[in-house]
Amino acid sequence: MKHRIVYKLILIALVLASCEDDGLGVVEFADQHASELDQYALSAGTSTIFMNSSLAYDNEAEWIRSNPANFTRWKHGNSLYDNALTSGSGLGPVYAGYSCNSCHVHAGRTTAGTWNLRNDGTYGSGEQGMSSMLIYVTRKNGVFFQDYGRVIHDQSIYGVTAEGKLRVDWDYETFHFPDGEPYELARPSYTITDWYAPGPDGHVPRPDELFCTVRIPLRHVGMGQMMALDPAEIEALAARSNYPEYGISGRCNYITERGVRRLGVSGNKAQHADLTVELGFSSDMGVTNSRYPEEICQGQQQMVQGGSLMGLLYDQLEISTREMEDVDLYMHGLGVPARRLGSPSLMVSVPTSDGKTRTMTERELIARGEQMFYEARCQLCHTTTLHTRPRGATLLNGTELPWLGSQTIHPYSDFLIHDMGSEIMGVGLNDNYVSGLCRGNEWRTTPLWGVGLQKKVNGHTYFLHDGRARNFTEAIMWHGGEGEASKNLFKKMDRADRAALIKFLESL
Repeated sequence: MKHRIVYKLILIALVLASCEDDGLGVVEFADQHASELDQYALSAGTSTIFMNSSLAYDNEAEWIRSNPANFTRWKHGNSLYDNALTSGSGLGPVYAGYSCNSCHVHAGRTTAGTWNLRNDGTYGSGEQGMSSMLIYVTRKNGVFFQDYGRVIHDQSIYGVTAEGKLRVDWDYETFHFPDGEPYELARPSYTITDWYAPGPDGHVPRPDELFCTVRIPLRHVGMGQMMALDPAEIEALAARSNYPEYGISGRCNYITERGVRRLGVSGNKAQHADLTVELGFSSDMGVTNSRYPEEICQGQQQMVQGGSLMGLLYDQLEISTREMEDVDLYMHGLGVPARRLGSPSLMVSVPTSDGKTRTMTERELIARGEQMFYEARCQLCHTTTLHTRPRGATLLNGTELPWLGSQTIHPYSDFLIHDMGSEIMGVGLNDNYVSGLCRGNEWRTTPLWGVGLQKKVNGHTYFLHDGRARNFTEAIMWHGGEGEASKNLFKKMDRADRAALIKFLESL
């Protein structure tokens, strides 16, 4: 009965809603039955919000808004997340971003530097401005470079030299679906330029002795629900995630943080067990804190540069644990946009493989796309329904969030790691970077909730870990390894059915 009351209130709110409409608008939920809302439209249970504007990722859930103490802390965390730091407020000496928001605009994915045009005609780190990406380097045996650490920081405060810059060269290749429709894939090649040469010998790593991989920002959609996932359910998924007929066998990544071995669910390779707020302030922005009290270039010449030229102090923490926990609460408390079911009256026409057209309502097209999603067996990895544990989530300083407990959610991910192949265009998605138990060719299944609003929120449709996919079709066609069977099922579909599946993704 309690849930029925909640859904009735949601229906009333939908009728009154006045959010911006993009053709898949919230007002089009109003004629749905509560039983339908109880399933996939309520993406995150009580944390579902009905918004499809450019701020769809950046609004608080109802359990935040209705609790004054939560809302006060959430707003403070939001301001810290958005606040642009300077050298005087803790930024640097070297950094990857000057605020959380600089890489995650509106809690989404800022356009990454992999597609930033440089002055020399290549792409990568800009000579000025933000690059919005993390540049990971290791030796070919997996060991970090002592003078650079795990991340090359391509930005620096005034008077300090950045550790290096990233150059991206793109190789393009055209392919065709069986019905003749072309598509193109772009493969990046990475080179580090403008190395900062530390030490008396001025040594910089040679291209032939390093691996380089890039991460563009993740959407911060559903972070609280992800942290509240029931580990037993994820482990049970791994135990039965064995579909030899499709070549699929997902597994868990386990990592040790704070001296405790835990299930990894966060990050591109499920290499973290928390939302990495403390790590983000330290590694991404160069802000010292209780967990990471040393500057990220501790022992490097940049410390001498920064201290002598700027008079900076490196013997005090630059953000408190309480402040970081408020940022953690902000991320946990973000609402998750509901699925948009489409207009029942807007007629759309899509071309078919035989040169004709198929006409149906937008809602019918999305429903057809959902059917194709299942026919391609996408749900075997992009699991539609999971559950949170009864006690909810716990913030980094121990604050409990029971509001996130006992929820049925629809993240479209199993949060397991899968081999995504090494064969497409010679390398596939294998980046040779090991994270915990996750090998270079393995990646966590990306949650799809909110993915259809990325263009509206952040103005682009770059997908995958380094943004190489420029649209949904390219993202699908980069699937190899355990994703090969689903990719081939997608390839063989009628052109209209491929378009319907893409439309379905846009509705999430």
